[in-house]
Amino acid sequence: MAAGCLLALTLTLFQSLLIGPSSEEPFPSAVTIKSWVDKMQEDLVTLAKTASGVNQLVDVSKCDRYLTEISRLALEAEKVQAAHQWREDFASNEVVYYNAKDDLDPEKNDSEPGSQRIKPVFIDDANFGRQISYQHAAVHIPTDIYEGSTIVLNELNWTSALDEVFKKNREEDPSLLWQVFGSATGLARYYPASPWVDNSRTPNKIDLYDVRRRPWYIQGAASPKDMLILVDVSGSVSGLTLKLIRTSVSEMLETLSDDDFVNVASFNSNAQDVSCFQHLVQANVRNKKVLKDAVNNITAKGITDYKKGFSFYNVSRANCNKIIMLFTDGGEERAQEIFTKYNKDKKVRVFTFSVGQHNYDRGPIQWMACENKGYYYEIPSIGAIRINTQEYLDVLGRPMVLAGDKAKQVQWTNVYLDALELGLVITGTLPVFNITGQNENKTNLKNQLILGVMGVDVSLEDIKRLTPRFTNPKSQEPVTLDFLDAELENDIKVEVSAVGLNSTFPSDAGTLVVHRICDFSGAWTPVFLLALVLPTYSFYYIKAKIEETITQARYSETLKPDNFEESGYTFIAPRDYCNDLKISDNNTEFLLNFNEFIDRKTPNNPSCNTDLINRVLLDAGFTNELVQNYWSKQKNIKGVKARFVVTDGGITRVYPKEAGENWQENPETYEDSFYKRTRAVCFPFFFILLESGPGAYESGIMVSKAVEIYIQGKLLKPVIIVLSVFQCAGPVCDCKRNSDVMDCVILDDGGFLLMANHDDYTNQIGRFFGEIDPSLMRHLINISVYAYNKSYDYQSVCEPGAAPKQGAGHRSAYVPSIADILHIVQILVLLVMRKKFEMEDDDFTASLSKQSCITEQTQYFFDNDSKSFSGVLDCGNCSRIFHVEKLMNTNLIFIMVESKGTCPCDTRLLIQAEQTSDGPDPCDMVKQPRYRKGPDVCFDNNALVRYLENEDYTDCGGVSGLNPSLWSIIGIQCVLLWLLSGSRHHQL
Repeated sequence: MAAGCLLALTLTLFQSLLIGPSSEEPFPSAVTIKSWVDKMQEDLVTLAKTASGVNQLVDVSKCDRYLTEISRLALEAEKVQAAHQWREDFASNEVVYYNAKDDLDPEKNDSEPGSQRIKPVFIDDANFGRQISYQHAAVHIPTDIYEGSTIVLNELNWTSALDEVFKKNREEDPSLLWQVFGSATGLARYYPASPWVDNSRTPNKIDLYDVRRRPWYIQGAASPKDMLILVDVSGSVSGLTLKLIRTSVSEMLETLSDDDFVNVASFNSNAQDVSCFQHLVQANVRNKKVLKDAVNNITAKGITDYKKGFSFYNVSRANCNKIIMLFTDGGEERAQEIFTKYNKDKKVRVFTFSVGQHNYDRGPIQWMACENKGYYYEIPSIGAIRINTQEYLDVLGRPMVLAGDKAKQVQWTNVYLDALELGLVITGTLPVFNITGQNENKTNLKNQLILGVMGVDVSLEDIKRLTPRFTNPKSQEPVTLDFLDAELENDIKVEVSAVGLNSTFPSDAGTLVVHRICDFSGAWTPVFLLALVLPTYSFYYIKAKIEETITQARYSETLKPDNFEESGYTFIAPRDYCNDLKISDNNTEFLLNFNEFIDRKTPNNPSCNTDLINRVLLDAGFTNELVQNYWSKQKNIKGVKARFVVTDGGITRVYPKEAGENWQENPETYEDSFYKRTRAVCFPFFFILLESGPGAYESGIMVSKAVEIYIQGKLLKPVIIVLSVFQCAGPVCDCKRNSDVMDCVILDDGGFLLMANHDDYTNQIGRFFGEIDPSLMRHLINISVYAYNKSYDYQSVCEPGAAPKQGAGHRSAYVPSIADILHIVQILVLLVMRKKFEMEDDDFTASLSKQSCITEQTQYFFDNDSKSFSGVLDCGNCSRIFHVEKLMNTNLIFIMVESKGTCPCDTRLLIQAEQTSDGPDPCDMVKQPRYRKGPDVCFDNNALVRYLENEDYTDCGGVSGLNPSLWSIIGIQCVLLWLLSGSRHHQL
């Protein structure tokens, strides 16, 4: 059928207008056009009400257990370590454990001296999606740590006692996932045992995983940080030393989380920011990338002046640990007067890093660290970077250890990708302290070491299962994003308890402005805050009660395929109605299984979700009455192709049966785009292009209406009525078909073309109007017919070197659900490449062709309540008269305009579709810092003064006591030198 056709329901009206003005006659007056549009709107609404039967239908109408388990693990770890006797030597095969990396290197010796390897028997486990053994725990030791060292053997010895606690926790809670102890030495013991993931795609297959660099360990090992990184760029810093400093700073940035704030400054004879950031900024992915890029561009010149560098630090954001990281090749100056002036109370810790191989006196920079409660490190080569840029966390953990029980607070991480293929998880963490030598008051500590961090994983699948999904409205925002990245940002503060929020309902093609009520509740002690965003019609839901078996049987009878001819083609949402009822993608098969199961076990069976079953049966009953008593008696209504009814309970009925056989929408009603958009919009009748595969625009237009029902005075929208109406050949209003002088189009609220009077638009139906008539669309924006918002996806993936899209596809009727988004984010996290040393993530994506990128999409919507717009589009040498009328009670506008062929104008396409972008300027974004709730209690070197008197500040420098394997260091240096040489291309 021609794209320039119109709805059959308005055919009579349009034919009566054919005797309109010819090409020689003037442009119709605004009053005339408005009368046409009013008549069109009246006919549309009348048909929708009559054919749908809306009026007739109205008449017919867990976290506490995780805290206990992780606390038990942390307490047991401290007790076991306190009772452990340090040993210098171990007998042959005395330490027994399973090394998770054994299977990755089958030719490796069975064990190191003093240890014996376990060979677990693994079974496939559906909960973990991999092979596991519940009889054992597994141990992962970083590649650059020698497994046979005395420290590692002692760690293996005392942590083995944790296995029994792991098992006991699982006995009490079989739903538990990974339980992990991450040691400050780098050893990770996790339960249940499972072979390590071979993420490597490089020929060397080097595993660079280190538990101390995982998000959950970093967050659990220390309180939030305000970090200023000072980089010496004097003339003596050049060549390999400068490369080492650049890489060290990048690695240091990776030890920061979203709770931290950071900036990088360079100094020689003067100090300056390396980037556009002029203060501390949140250490999120975007800001860290800006800093890394800036550091990679620094050059060395001039002389070293530490006074200039240390005078630079003057702002706090995290309001907790305040630290300065100094990277230099050495110097003769101590800058003592600067510390006396600005850090007399030693509230700022100073960590110094001597980088490169040189003959400078290390005394001055070591003094800086020791005098300011910090630590001195040496980075002579590439292999020392990873270890020495993360060990500062041990120093920051001292106040937590000295505070004892006051610091025993479970923290929950942000969402991140599990290293053992569990997908996206959050982790509850609790620090584990060395309590050796405590007296009864727990204040006299012989040491100040944090032993490590205990973690228990909770997968997002668990969270989704705990969500009352079919009794609450849908949430469309990815939970991994900053709230203001998921929503279009406005001035409303997220900490407000209860507010009215002008928010947006994201869709595939438009932004629908709706008014919602937000309520924030929950304790602030765990880091999570529950926020419910509810439209008023979702304050309540229907809880069906069907007590009579006869009624249940009668309703379920309407779901049988044999009754489709009379009841309409019926779909049932694939939900977890009963534990033993297997969900099938084949709707007919699932209906048969559902009915057979209900007949055999009844809806009240203990293994079934009675509320879900009763609701779907109730909806099956009243939708069948709608078909039997109304739709079946109104056959052959002119212009109507098919009718559908979609319910909250999970029923979709399509009438007649033949139309249902080609139904392409999602049987899960909560996932249907038109269903969600119809409920959300303020238009009584909502029009959208019916998508049903290739050439879908020829199938017609979908008209939907949310049925408002009041029960005991409470508003609900439990049902959506939908019509599929034909398009057919003919003129649109007074525009003759294929007129040379007049264009007439009907657009929806997102600016997409639904009807036109030109055959040339056949392949344009469903496309954004800014690509069809860009000059007119720009003018419609300028006169406020439409407004727009740009949104950015910071976690998108693109083809390498992909150019911005120059066109948009047909308007899609699909809006992703929260489950879709979680699945997509899982894929995206796997695709995002990490730079240089994050090879556990980098290698995982080496075989994939796509790269991380930022994309932008523009959403258009009606800007105001004005009904009519008229004007002249000035194109320079010529002009075009136009008139715009909104169709009341719908999401449509009618436009009559002099043909674009009569007046060439700006032809630059206006792109709505997603396209690659540089994103908003991060330098502008940080000028208005976003709110970040700080910790309730901060454990830094200013808190709990009576405990901090015991901190041993003299432990402030020297080489790490955990020496890496010589051959491991040599191997890693070779690989990292290769990376630094630029031989391998990396994209962020």
